[in-house]
Amino acid sequence: MNKSKRPFTKSKRSFRRRLPPIQSGDRIDHRNMSLISRFISEQGKILSRRVNRVTLKQQRLITIAIKQARILSLLPFLNNQKQFER
Repeated sequence: MNKSKRPFTKSKRSFRRRLPPIQSGDRIDHRNMSLISRFISEQGKILSRRVNRVTLKQQRLITIAIKQARILSLLPFLNNQKQFER
């Protein structure tokens, strides 16, 4: 018997591992606007944890930071501006 041919082997797919959106040195703070703005949709909504690909603890910190930034009027609560293109 020749065992070299295996009909049901898994194909070795090479996939690129996605980099985490928050690096270890990044501080999740309401003043860090470049970091916070990555986790907000175009409408101004906070994106879900699944979309962000962050841990539960990081998502909680992001949410608190976004809410603090909104209260301090660094971020808008809503972004309803409809952009008309002609």
